[in-house]
Amino acid sequence: MRLSRITSIASVFLAVILSAPAFAVSPDAHSALPGTLNYVEGQASIAGESLDGNSIGSTTLEPGQTLDTGTGKAEILLTPGVFLRVGDNSTVKMVSPSLTNTQVQLEQGRALVEVAEIHDQNNLQVSEDGVTTRLAKKGLYEFDADQQQVLVFDGKADVQADDRTVEVKGGHALNLNAEGKLKAKGFDKDDAKKSDLYLWSSLRSSYLAEANEDTARVYVANGYYGPGWVGPGWYWAPGFSTYTYIPGSGILYSPFGWGYYSPLVVYRAPVHYGFGPYVWPRGYGRVYPGHGPVFVQRGPVVASHGPAVVPRGPMAHPGPTFHGGFSHGGFGGGRMAVRR
Repeated sequence: MRLSRITSIASVFLAVILSAPAFAVSPDAHSALPGTLNYVEGQASIAGESLDGNSIGSTTLEPGQTLDTGTGKAEILLTPGVFLRVGDNSTVKMVSPSLTNTQVQLEQGRALVEVAEIHDQNNLQVSEDGVTTRLAKKGLYEFDADQQQVLVFDGKADVQADDRTVEVKGGHALNLNAEGKLKAKGFDKDDAKKSDLYLWSSLRSSYLAEANEDTARVYVANGYYGPGWVGPGWYWAPGFSTYTYIPGSGILYSPFGWGYYSPLVVYRAPVHYGFGPYVWPRGYGRVYPGHGPVFVQRGPVVASHGPAVVPRGPMAHPGPTFHGGFSHGGFGGGRMAVRR
């Protein structure tokens, strides 16, 4: 009797979630272009115009314009899956916002580029003091115009300096002020990860992963991609007031380790609500003690008074079970924003 009641309630909540495409997304959900402002905090301006929360999603860094920060930071979208984050007291100029030729110039301060997805047709370049760096692979890249450095946490970059190209692989840095022949050298990644810009970027990446799950559910209808879905790209997440990236299929992991999920993957994952012990779908194996919310699939509710079973693999939670009820942005927001 109790299981039947839970099943009925679960059906109602699942119906609410799957009906989301009818009302949850703005008509401009897929209109972000390279140069779109995706987040700002503190003092920042574009072409001398101050930026605030109302500028997010509606302001674009156009060719020839500069983004300036004082005591503040900003996040700019480049090609789909690529985020440019600008630190305090920095200036970035947009050179070319083309999807196949995206170029920015760091004039002062620091910037970090997170490349979650890149294609052969993309030409992503960051220049500083006459030196151009082409980002060749998915990864994490930091640029310091004041110290004249290029740091590659993960990925691969080709730095064009004078008449030669220097390859910089993950875990290596290039000092553009070095005397003699330029050569990439290893650097202490653990120490570099303590910087304010890196920590802020990591936090932003985790928020965007939560927004991905929340928004991907909107494009789900009976197991198929729902209305408004036009494939991989930037999608507006109204509950987070930001654009997030949604891949075309499967699961895509960011350089920070957070997962970006396609609508079909989100649909096939269980939906959770309420309180009580739970068991994940059959086929997953890692067990953690504790209790968490009930998870519902397309079948009946599975409840247990034993330990909670948490999946391993791409959906694995890095610690103990979840606690609590509804979260930011709808049912289950944040559940899938987990590290690989």
